[in-house]
Amino acid sequence: MQITIERVTTPTNDVRALISELEQVLGAEYPPEQRHGLPLDAIFQPHIQFFVAHGDTGAVGCGGVALFADLAELKRMYVRPAARGQGVAEALLARIEAAVRAAGLARLCLETGDRQLAALRVYARSGFSRCAAFGDYAAMPPEATVASVFFEKYLRADDG
Repeated sequence: MQITIERVTTPTNDVRALISELEQVLGAEYPPEQRHGLPLDAIFQPHIQFFVAHGDTGAVGCGGVALFADLAELKRMYVRPAARGQGVAEALLARIEAAVRAAGLARLCLETGDRQLAALRVYARSGFSRCAAFGDYAAMPPEATVASVFFEKYLRADDG
């Protein structure tokens, strides 16, 4: 599959569909208090860059990155089931890592759910290591993060 990554700055129909699918998946696995994804309107804020992956059949995945003073956080990463195993997640991560480096940051963190087995494998293969809760997650009550798995990856300026 030929994969292209496009930065989007508004909630397109593709973005709406992908986020809706992601919400359905997460809603079936976790109660609301254990889901920490950004709402659609919060994705398009100045400190967040959001990307859509296109393949032979159209939009096949998405992911974004929130850029903070001391770290970057992966947000709303999703690949449609039919496109999994074809390099879409890796292409999105490479584009997101480039955005993190361009912002002058070295630490990319993420939170995912313990039932997202494919995601856990992708992050481990992509060089992420498990870490403690970071940022706002560290202040949440334990029941809100009981199903959360936290990862981090340190990026060098010359990676990529």
